Amino acid sequence: MFTQAFPATSLGASLARRFALVQLDDWGIRPGAPLRDTVALLVAELAANAARHGRVPGRNFELRLLYEHETAVVRIEVSDTHLRRPDPSAVSMADLDADGGRGLALVEAVAHRWGVDDRTGPGKTVWAETEPVGGS
Repeated sequence: MFTQAFPATSLGASLARRFALVQLDDWGIRPGAPLRDTVALLVAELAANAARHGRVPGRNFELRLLYEHETAVVRIEVSDTHLRRPDPSAVSMADLDADGGRGLALVEAVAHRWGVDDRTGPGKTVWAETEPVGGS
């Protein structure tokens, strides 16, 4: 398991992705592995959302990664202190000319499953899991 707090900024989101890649190296998930690319994308999108939409001044967001070696499932959890929760049932691709709005649609497309849970204290945890080896 890996857990680290990051500042709720674009730099913090970038650092979260970089730290996640280092953790994947420690778990033996090397560059070029499809699982690595999937996790990198999911961390990037969830961390960017926490920094952009979940930001509360003076508060960090937290990244947690869990790896189930037998099934090769990685669970990504990003927790922030903002009370607004994304609605998984309302995810859709944004206008193709828009500057943003595709993050959770990408998560929906790439993750095996994802959701939003309450957390202890204020805020929520947005999580995503990768596809198990051999599919579902």
